[in-house]
Amino acid sequence: MLKTIQLEGLSSPVSSLIMGSDYFTPENQETASQMIENYLRIGGNTIDTAFIYSGGLSEQAIGNWLNNGNRERVNIWTKGGHPNQNGHTITKAELKEQLKISLDRLKTDHVELYALHRDDPSVPVGHILEWLNEFIEDGYISTFGGSNWETSRLEEANDYASTHGLRGFSFSSPNLSLAKAKEAYWPGCISLDASDIKWHQQSTIPVLSWSSQARGFFTGRFDRNDFSNEDLVRVFYNDDNWKRFDRAAELAEKKGVTTIEIALAYVLNQSFPTAAIIGPQNKEEMVSCAQGASIVLSKDEINWLNLDVPTPSS
Repeated sequence: MLKTIQLEGLSSPVSSLIMGSDYFTPENQETASQMIENYLRIGGNTIDTAFIYSGGLSEQAIGNWLNNGNRERVNIWTKGGHPNQNGHTITKAELKEQLKISLDRLKTDHVELYALHRDDPSVPVGHILEWLNEFIEDGYISTFGGSNWETSRLEEANDYASTHGLRGFSFSSPNLSLAKAKEAYWPGCISLDASDIKWHQQSTIPVLSWSSQARGFFTGRFDRNDFSNEDLVRVFYNDDNWKRFDRAAELAEKKGVTTIEIALAYVLNQSFPTAAIIGPQNKEEMVSCAQGASIVLSKDEINWLNLDVPTPSS
């Protein structure tokens, strides 16, 4: 059984593995529905989507599955406020319009989790908090978080919420992975650094990580001399990340699991609450994710994987 995280406002906790759906469309409905069922079999209970995924087709495919008597089986998490032609802008009217469209596509009147895909620092954070609290009061969402928000801005938001009697951000969704990003995978995206991790340790705000397995860096399909995947090379190829890969492979052999399962376990064994968005596209990959989620890593092993200590763990 997967570990879970309790978020304020949710009656059902969020499983440590969250099903990503950016490849779901009504055209591959049978595959999408089967992957959701496979995900539920390993103990998962939360599906991640967004207003923009597959141009809205991801939400439609999930809605088709939900409409088949499945709504009570899962938490649904969608996102709005993705950068558009105007840049990283957020307005209440735009968010509300997107949310209503998302709910229509999903064939439901509410979602359990909602997140803003980006922040708009030009908008006072108190205004954004007030909008999101209105969405809760209107029954559209149960709880909310920030995707790719700076920890300083999250802290400012939650301080405002505490002072003004409002609900604050209950989770954050940046990139957290064993391989450390050299630069943003997409413009405006945030990967946690050491200071961010320290903030999450102190605040205990959960992290629901995207690209938790570093976009396939730990699959073994790539090596130091393979430059075929330009984005992977641009974001993750450096000496330290290959050292982390080598250590993950060594620890995987010792534990009788795979390298990518160790990379997933790294995310799920932090000293603060974490969950990982996964994107398996077949049953074997789903089983591998479940195996990774079951691995327990010690603090020493986490530090060693992360190159915080020079010698192998015992």
